Amino acid sequence: MTKLLITNARILDPGSGLDTVGSLLVEDGRIASLSGAPAEGAETLDAGGAVLCPGLVDLRATVGEPGAEHRETIASAAEAAAAGGITTLCALPDTEPALDDPALVEFVIRRGEATGSLTILPWGAATKSCAGKELSEFGLLREAGAVGFTDGARAIGPARTMRLALSYARAFGAMIVQHPEEPSLAGTGAATEGELATRLGLPGIPAAAEAIQVARDIALARLTGGHVHFAHVSTAAALDLIREAKAEGLRVSCDTAPPYFDLNETAIGGFRTYAKLSPPLRREEDRLAVVAALKDGTVDAIASDHTPWDADDKRLPFAQAAPGGAGLATLLGVTLARVHAGDLALPEALALLTSRPAALLGIEAGRIAPGAPADLCLFHPTRAWQVRDGKLPGKAQNSPFDGRALEGRVIGTWKRGKRVFG
Repeated sequence: MTKLLITNARILDPGSGLDTVGSLLVEDGRIASLSGAPAEGAETLDAGGAVLCPGLVDLRATVGEPGAEHRETIASAAEAAAAGGITTLCALPDTEPALDDPALVEFVIRRGEATGSLTILPWGAATKSCAGKELSEFGLLREAGAVGFTDGARAIGPARTMRLALSYARAFGAMIVQHPEEPSLAGTGAATEGELATRLGLPGIPAAAEAIQVARDIALARLTGGHVHFAHVSTAAALDLIREAKAEGLRVSCDTAPPYFDLNETAIGGFRTYAKLSPPLRREEDRLAVVAALKDGTVDAIASDHTPWDADDKRLPFAQAAPGGAGLATLLGVTLARVHAGDLALPEALALLTSRPAALLGIEAGRIAPGAPADLCLFHPTRAWQVRDGKLPGKAQNSPFDGRALEGRVIGTWKRGKRVFG
């Protein structure tokens, strides 16, 4: 029987409201007690006053495997996740081939288990090949372990297809995750339409493309009774619509990602391709609206939106460069910036990274309680570090936060009681 006693920690469990200084005992991969009583034969770790919280639950990330192992493998993603305090990760299905086959879903789950440090919960492809046309076999994918359905970075464009997807997913108790960007308006745009894009000579995407897609899919959720979840919401207009839909009692939820509350469109100045994202970075007023939505509960979770690319994908003219940024190792640190700025209390911020995404998924994760899996993250909330291209864990180095100084660093991560980082 393996035992670990972590002492002198600020134990913070957002789901239960627990916030205390004390000790936590782990036995055989599960949390045994929070009493702080000495345990015979236990290894003891003095946390030195650092914060001990549940392992982070990342609602959406691209892992590259299968098909793009040159960008990221499940093993390299697990390394970066452990360094970021992430113990559960939901992998997007728009791989090559797409996760529209039960065998591929099972493959990704097994590969996650093989790392010993990360539980991977795959999203199933909503449509075959994530092409937006013919629905996948939701029942078989769900049985294989898919936590829900999405076409990843592609919007489910046809209204009839989205209506059928919402109805079909409802029968299996699953949600549809939508990339909220009306495809015909987005086109081949590279930046948010406006003065900056015009000055840089870049093709623009109107911010309204997000709100238009959100408005349509809220109407379809009302029609079908299905659960629609909007990924990486980035505009004030879309957040207002989601806020109203929630007040109406519709089954609507959303997440955002750190770039949309930490950066604005000026980050693409100098044609900086690491800051080319999908959706693109927005105006400052939209960034502030995302921060307000984190605070008032409109946003249900913060996801890494991890999208690995290699250097050749980014070292191109801005309009041709691949959109997306690495985000696993920086997920906690950038979120804590909002705590240090006074926008969020620490328990509120951690809830968006742990208990709230776990509740959305209906999984046994994101909590600290006797009997719960000992998936834990220990971090020092004010320890400073700098994000540096080439120095991040894992393969992917294309961080939009390259050069950013952060306060808050993970110093230990445990998966089922086994230390996997620090």
